Amino acid sequence: MSVEAARTSGEQEQSRPGRVQSLDRAVALLNAVSASAPEGRSAAELAVECGLNRATAWRLLATLEHHALVERDPVTNRYSIGFAISRMAATAGVDGLVRRAHDVLERLSRETGETANLAVAQRLGLTYVDEVAPPVVLSARWLGRHVPIHATSAGKAFLAWLPEQEVESMLNSPLAEFTETTRTDRDALRRELADIRGQGYSVSVGELESHVYGVAAPVLDARRRPVAIVSIWGPEDRVPESRFPELGALARAAAEEIAAATA
Repeated sequence: MSVEAARTSGEQEQSRPGRVQSLDRAVALLNAVSASAPEGRSAAELAVECGLNRATAWRLLATLEHHALVERDPVTNRYSIGFAISRMAATAGVDGLVRRAHDVLERLSRETGETANLAVAQRLGLTYVDEVAPPVVLSARWLGRHVPIHATSAGKAFLAWLPEQEVESMLNSPLAEFTETTRTDRDALRRELADIRGQGYSVSVGELESHVYGVAAPVLDARRRPVAIVSIWGPEDRVPESRFPELGALARAAAEEIAAATA
């Protein structure tokens, strides 16, 4: 019997009672894609590794890609783990992340006199999951708020550490303009993302709300992917651009501390 015939025969075997065969195969492919990081694997290589014929592997991978569970490099056609997996992992760990980060946010707010936030990634943006504001300062509450990724310092800090294909996927719709300073030009935004990676933090000069200025830095995992974002913000008169270097350094240090505590 040929290898291909044996593989096809193996695919026709029934899954154990209570299990769905196609899901078993999809999970096997996800595990194989994960194990292939960081270089990725082609559909043909993944099919061999999982004992599937190429047509079956291709259909399953196409379905997984549709749901952002895997990402395909359009140049090499190699597959890597997709954004949805990172989002699920981040969501599953939100409670523990908040517990570990809260003391850092409290100290950050106390040192700066401004509001400190922690945000986690969602499919089309970020959601703030913890917030500490100085007791003597009246400020808007962003806890639980879902914000666009191109119009806040937190969103830009998130984008700056994502692979290029993921950035392109997340920016494939027209960029809404919220204020006169909102970045709506993709090329200008890409240039800014490169600058953000170089300095280690991002800034917002009233790009979502005209009177709100702030800085943000990413909490990176072992693969240097952003799992959360630390931000410091306040009204323009208390957080002018002249404070950005000082606050950016503090946000970056806080993000690194949280990353070390959650590693």
